[in-house]
Amino acid sequence: MNLVIVNTRVANLASVDFAFRRLGVTPVISADPAVIKAATHVVLPGVGTASAAMRSLESLGLVPVLRELTQPVLGICLGMQMLTERSAEAGAGSAVATGETAGSVSCLGVIPGNIERMQAATGKPLPHMGWNRTEVSEHPLFAGLQDPWFYFVHSFAAPISAQTIASCEYTQGFSAAIAHNNFMGVQFHPERSGADGARVLQNFLELAC
Repeated sequence: MNLVIVNTRVANLASVDFAFRRLGVTPVISADPAVIKAATHVVLPGVGTASAAMRSLESLGLVPVLRELTQPVLGICLGMQMLTERSAEAGAGSAVATGETAGSVSCLGVIPGNIERMQAATGKPLPHMGWNRTEVSEHPLFAGLQDPWFYFVHSFAAPISAQTIASCEYTQGFSAAIAHNNFMGVQFHPERSGADGARVLQNFLELAC
């Protein structure tokens, strides 16, 4: 097992690192392309805006590296959103990066689909923050789980699509997890989701390269 957590410079790496250590795995935190390419499993975390995160990946020279990975890759929260084609979370007043236009930013494009702003509703403000029961598919990432509860913090989400492997409801239905080939992403924080979240991380580690 050679697990690498990508140091995007825009993520709370400690909580993800500790979650895997609780499972008996010691991750390597790195932004080195060679280290990332040599990993058996790669985790892409992220917090903040998609525009800032993509600019950070571009400055590190990691965009082509991540797009070409063939081992299991798991994006967490903003990391999941960065795996899609575009995000509406461009960040008001930010400098324009490659592929960024008003209100939209190009992402890694390894999972089909775009990220959209969620709609607020009476009594349900944004960001969506807290525990929600989640409907999961038979994807290996959710083996052994039925109607699990996960912890969410987000204002943007992926709509339900052919890539959806788990869904949740908060003012609207949205993808709690998406996948395409070796790339997987979860909108929730498994590292903060108790036993159910730990099971997701363990399932990810057990995926074959």
